[in-house]
Amino acid sequence: MEEKKRTEIATLGEFGLIKHLTENLESKNESTLKGVGDDAAVLEYKDKKTLVTTDLLLEGVHFDLTYVPLKHLGYKSAVVNFSDIYAMNGQPKQITVSLGISKRFSIEDLEEFYAGLRLACEVYGVDIVGGDTSASMTGLTISITCIGEADTDKIVYRNGARENDLICVSGDFGAAYMGLQLLEREKKVFAGESDFQPAFEGKEYLLERQLKPEARKDIIKELSDRNIVPTAMMDVSDGLSSELLHICNQSHTGCRIYEERIPIDYQTASMAEEFNINLVTVALNGGEDYELLFTVPLTLHDEVITIPGVRVIGHITNPSLGAGMITRDGTEIALKAQGWNSLND
Repeated sequence: MEEKKRTEIATLGEFGLIKHLTENLESKNESTLKGVGDDAAVLEYKDKKTLVTTDLLLEGVHFDLTYVPLKHLGYKSAVVNFSDIYAMNGQPKQITVSLGISKRFSIEDLEEFYAGLRLACEVYGVDIVGGDTSASMTGLTISITCIGEADTDKIVYRNGARENDLICVSGDFGAAYMGLQLLEREKKVFAGESDFQPAFEGKEYLLERQLKPEARKDIIKELSDRNIVPTAMMDVSDGLSSELLHICNQSHTGCRIYEERIPIDYQTASMAEEFNINLVTVALNGGEDYELLFTVPLTLHDEVITIPGVRVIGHITNPSLGAGMITRDGTEIALKAQGWNSLND
């Protein structure tokens, strides 16, 4: 195999590295008055409200570079932050990127990471306006802050759901989790073989959902085009069940969802069967789907079901009824927050 070129980061130094990775960045948004190059970026939002979110990703906790390409990691690192802004019914506009880098990474490695980062920003119309780099003793650390904007009367919080509201979701659930299980399985097989070809045929959708998720900018546009402002909204990063409970807890309500209405892709179902994992458990608790979960008044039923990719899976109830799911056989079970938690062992 051709040996990959490797240039040590020390040849550029910290400021040289930042310049190398961020040169030729062009701002796309009017709110970006000054981006990379000074002690701070200068932003102006005028009559909009400013939204800010931060994500911290640690090697060995949030990602495994055995099977996650650096370009994909850069793309995903940006998109998961964009998703948080869309979940507030806003538009992401700028990001700052800070990296902790160990000596095993080369300039070429960071170019790959930034290629994914810049691609995500190009696709979603976001400016890179700053950041920092530092040496790391524990692998790769990624911290991204995303700044967005929203009209004051259009911002959606988690606490606005009301009794009889419809519970709606975009996309499907469980695919990212099954993609992770597939990658972990193949990693274990790879560890014992010198000439290894992973078995990914027919499972491309699962891998894409795990390695290259997309934020649902399209759903936010569809809602805006129809003048629909959800009463509550979240993105599904830690599992559908956990996020539903967040909305119920903050809105002081209960909920009922229906198992048969939860959208699940065929590849997810097939993979869950292969792994002998309960499919509904995967869909409710898998996490990393980055779909939108939102509630709207019952009167908007006929309108919201016309949005491509959106399904109504249940309704908000009186808090005394708690949070539950009606199974296919009519049994009612309590929803539990079993989503991923990085602070657990």
